[in-house]
Order: sequence, then C-alpha cells, then structure tokens
Amino acid sequence: MIIIMKKNATEEEIKNIIKEIENKGFQALVTDGIERKVIGIKGDVSTIDSELFYKTGVEEVKRISRPYKLVSREFIPKDTVIDIEGIKIGGSNSPVIIAGPCAVESREQIIETAKAVKEAGAHILRGGAFKPRSNPYSFQGLKEVGLEYLKEAGEITGMPTDSEAVGESYVKLVSEYCSIIHIGARNGKSFELLKKAGKIGKQSRKPILLKRGENATVKEFLGAAEYIANEGCSDIILCLRGIRTYENKENGFQRYTPDLGSISVLKKKTHLPVIFDPSHAAGDREYVRSLCRGAIAMGADGLMVETHLDPDNAKSDAPQQVRPKTLQKIIEDVNLIYKKK
Repeated sequence: MIIIMKKNATEEEIKNIIKEIENKGFQALVTDGIERKVIGIKGDVSTIDSELFYKTGVEEVKRISRPYKLVSREFIPKDTVIDIEGIKIGGSNSPVIIAGPCAVESREQIIETAKAVKEAGAHILRGGAFKPRSNPYSFQGLKEVGLEYLKEAGEITGMPTDSEAVGESYVKLVSEYCSIIHIGARNGKSFELLKKAGKIGKQSRKPILLKRGENATVKEFLGAAEYIANEGCSDIILCLRGIRTYENKENGFQRYTPDLGSISVLKKKTHLPVIFDPSHAAGDREYVRSLCRGAIAMGADGLMVETHLDPDNAKSDAPQQVRPKTLQKIIEDVNLIYKKK
C-alpha cells in the first residue's frame, strides 16, 4: 500500500501519516515522487482498510497488487541513482562500464587487466574470486586471496570493484573487500542468500548487483530483488545476462538468448538501474560488441563486459572474453549511441 501526499502537504501532515502507520504496527517508507511525497507501508496490509489513511494532506491511497512492491515504479516513481564511490549509475547519467576478467587468476593478471580496462574507459573493475562451475574439476577461483588481489588492483587504478558472493557465508567477506556485492544467475532463487545480501548491503552500505536467473521470468527476477529490498537495502542494480531457451552453444550459436527486450520492460516496471551482460548472453566474443550496442540503444544504464589480456588462455569462460582493445571500441560505441539518444 502506498499513500500519495498532496503537492502542498506540510511536514506536519506527513509526520501525522507516518505516526498513524507506525501506531498500527507497520513501517513507513518515505520517498520523493516526481512532484510529491509518497509513503509506502511495509508489512501485510491485506486486512487494513485504506480509508483509515485518508487524512489531511493525503491525495490518494493505493494498494500495490504486485508481489514486488518496494522495487516497483508505483512505490518509487523516480529512477533510483546509485552512487558507487562517486560513479553514478541510473537515471539520466551516462552508461557505466563494468569490466574485467571472468576470474582473478593471479595478482599480476588482475592488476595489469585493471590498468588496461581503466585505460580503455571502464569505470568499475570486476573479477571472480569464487567461481561456481558446472564441472567440479574446472578452475574454482583463488577465493579470499583473489579478493585481496582484486582489492589491490582497484586501489592501484582508483576503480570500485565487483565480485560474486556464491553463498550466504561469502556475502560479508565480499562486502569487506569489494565495492559491490554480486549475486549470480544461479542464485536468483536462493532466498536465504538474497535475504543475507540485503542485510549485509544495508549494514555495509554496499550496493547489490543481482543477475537474472537463467530461467527466471521478469516477475521472478523482480521478486528476487524484492527479497533484497525487503531487508532494507535499496541500492540494487539489476543485470540481464541472457535466458535459457532452445538456443545454446550445443545446437546454435549463442550461449543464452539475449534478453534485450527485457530492458524496456524493466525500465517501465521498476525504478532500479538496469545493466546488461553481453558476455554470458553471447558466449562468444564475436557477438559481444553488437550486443553492447543493442543494449545501450534499448536504454540500459550500463554494461558488464568480461575482458581478459589473453582470453584464449583464460582459466574460465575463455571464448566470451574480449581483449582491452575491443573493450575500448565498445566504449566508443556506447558514448556515440548515448550522445545520439
């Protein structure tokens, strides 16, 4: 349920509504709408009569029927802008580029890659320290040592960092080393992990980057984000990365089906920033650049591009990682498309 205040509502009237909500055992969440204050009621309000909140200064009381409420446009009409160490993502800000290797392989590798992606024009450094792999014999990452190397590389280049927390016990650890806590596609339905991420995100004031699950609908994706928001973390970055269909590398040309159309849907349904990961969608570096152009043209707030100095010899996801020179061309494309919009 949301309470939309009148344009000329006074601070006293707003405080009275908040007090009424709290007196009934609920939590009030106040946001600035486009022209007026919006007060959200957190909790099960199914048995509460909305007429109780029609008081002086109130224009309208609306029930939000969607299961995702806190992340919906109805609750917060304005775009959420997330500030990551001075880099702003969302709203009218220019697209943010997150780049780096799929996995941190060594100290030298991540530091040299960080320098290269920074020179190419990237804003945020990514790198996997814990790698959830389908094959137990594949490279599993350097774990906490990898986080240490990633943090050092970020400090050397002055770039914020992003890395995945693959389980509940890893969320706090990642928050201690990185600027962004990353929840991967395999964990879109790991609800306890999502709750933990929301709690740690709120406590540490670190944004959560949430990837769409391989088989998740848009509704399920937003439901996963709602789990995070419900724990008090409002800084959530939604990341599309392709969905599983009959198209895959075994019987086609792409690893997943690119969900570019979902960018427009999400921009309408949610106030959260939306970025796109072309690397996992394509599974082949040949198609990454064109997917980046498409995502920005569709309105994405940024890109996450896997970049490696020697992608052919990368220890994980070698075929889909681009070289820094290609990343530079991608960023040139992004700047050109953004200026024309």
